[in-house]
Amino acid sequence: MGFLGWIFLVSIFLCFYASGSSSTDDFRQAFPIVEPDSGHTKLRLAREGLKAIERITTPIAAVAVIGPYRSGKSFLLNQLLSLSCYEGFGVGHMRDTKTKGIWVWGTPLELDIDGIKTSVLYLDTEGFESVGKSNVYDDRIFALATVMSSVLIYNLPETIREADISRLSFAIELAEEFYGRVKGQDVAFEPAKLLWLIQRDFLQGKSVQQMVNEALQQVPNNDGDRNLDQVNQIRESLAIMGDNSTAFSLPQPHLQRTKLCDMNDDELDPMYVQKREQLKELVASVIRPKIVQGKPLNGREFVSFLEQILEALNKGEIPSTGSLVEVFNKGILERCLKLYDQRMGELRLPLPEQSLQRAHGNSKEEAMKVFDGQHFGRHHAKQSVAKLNEEIEKVYKNFMLANEYQSSKLCEALYTKCEDKMDQLQVLRLPSMAKFNVGFLQCNQSFEEECVGPSKASYEQRMMKMLGKSRSQFIKEYNNRLFNWLVTFSLVMVVVGRFVIKFILLEIGAWVLFIFLETYTRMFWTAESLYYNPAWHFIVATWETIVYSPILDLDRWAVPIVVTLSIFVLYWRCYGRRKHGARLLLPLYNQKGGTSRPRSD
Repeated sequence: MGFLGWIFLVSIFLCFYASGSSSTDDFRQAFPIVEPDSGHTKLRLAREGLKAIERITTPIAAVAVIGPYRSGKSFLLNQLLSLSCYEGFGVGHMRDTKTKGIWVWGTPLELDIDGIKTSVLYLDTEGFESVGKSNVYDDRIFALATVMSSVLIYNLPETIREADISRLSFAIELAEEFYGRVKGQDVAFEPAKLLWLIQRDFLQGKSVQQMVNEALQQVPNNDGDRNLDQVNQIRESLAIMGDNSTAFSLPQPHLQRTKLCDMNDDELDPMYVQKREQLKELVASVIRPKIVQGKPLNGREFVSFLEQILEALNKGEIPSTGSLVEVFNKGILERCLKLYDQRMGELRLPLPEQSLQRAHGNSKEEAMKVFDGQHFGRHHAKQSVAKLNEEIEKVYKNFMLANEYQSSKLCEALYTKCEDKMDQLQVLRLPSMAKFNVGFLQCNQSFEEECVGPSKASYEQRMMKMLGKSRSQFIKEYNNRLFNWLVTFSLVMVVVGRFVIKFILLEIGAWVLFIFLETYTRMFWTAESLYYNPAWHFIVATWETIVYSPILDLDRWAVPIVVTLSIFVLYWRCYGRRKHGARLLLPLYNQKGGTSRPRSD
């Protein structure tokens, strides 16, 4: 039983090992990563091949081979990978193209590039000018391979034609947009190194580099042909990009082309085998990891990068670098917009309009500076800059509305507070012009200091109207209320002097004041002349001195003082006479006649 158990465990282990080996072996084949749609005009992703790329965790570099259909691209890739036609990419011998879309070899080559372990992917692309396809579809394949790859091998049979140069228009435009934006700084995105590969080179007396240089020389255009002028512009741009391209030639491997897949290296032309090995070394020397915004891409990032490219290329009817720039700058634009929003969000609203504009200018300048340092593209980036500026202005409008709302809210609260304060001053128990003026100035000063923002101007007008109205109303009622208070005060003093403290001088003075206010002023002064009389001014000044001062506000303490005095008077009336006798009474009200004598019969 124990022996059978060990056999069972070993069997399970072998099954797991076999499954693991088979899963690894499953990637030793070519996978489609991009395939044509039903109309053969646009491209779509093939998830099967993307899984082979996503599992890669090291930096990725890609070698893509492009060129006309039936030019030997798939055979060349198999040669670079040291694979036979039956192991590697499918090779066709018919008139139609064998490869559809873009394929990748599932097992990358591992190279040490500048001390970094790099996974090198080899990409096979569908050939140009095959039957049943549009030029737009070829342009998308070419553009996708140009952006994805680190080395772009332009595989051409025999020689370089005008059409071959014209097809590089997208690569040139892409290089002008993305490569070398600012000399001496890290580029945001570096397109592929261009390798001109001339196969079956029978030309004698010229090197392939001389052939490329001659093909890139300007062609006279005396008739002003627009197409020729466009090709000359491409030639000029290619000459400027000389440091980003190189040339190489491969002789014909064998005269019997249809039997190449069945031949070993010893059956091929020795010169071809030698040049092939040199080509491998050349590719390995120029290849570098795919860098986007200064960061090498691993498998998942490379797939995400591919999705962005495909989205841009399928966006319009015709693929353009402008669409690529727009897609690649999308994430950078969002980060810059978020930075602007964060900087503006740090403000404490409301703010004066000039302060908000100054903060807007500083935040916008910081966001634009970050965008200038990270964005893709040179010419078409202007569209992204315009879009970023437009989005920033939209956010700024929201901040302006928020600032206006907060300003209105704050100024309204201050206005309401001052309005309540003025209403309270209108109904003072003891009217005081000095106290009203202090409250008036405090309201005005607090409003001027605390009310800020765009709503301040309109609320200032409302505030001035309200304060002016309150002041006029207070002054109008002040003299009347003060006159009534003095009349009431004189009567109270009559009662106090006669019945409470029994001080006849106080009673007489109170009667004099009452008679003066009620008879003399009415008989000899009008209301207006009374309020402008120096005597009345003296009365007002005395009243203001008694009622309000920075030390004592009698209006606030009037009730406590009256209550305290009432308690004191009651105490004195009830207990003062018993304790101290009749001598404490005021002399004016003492009984006259001496001591009482006993009555006689």
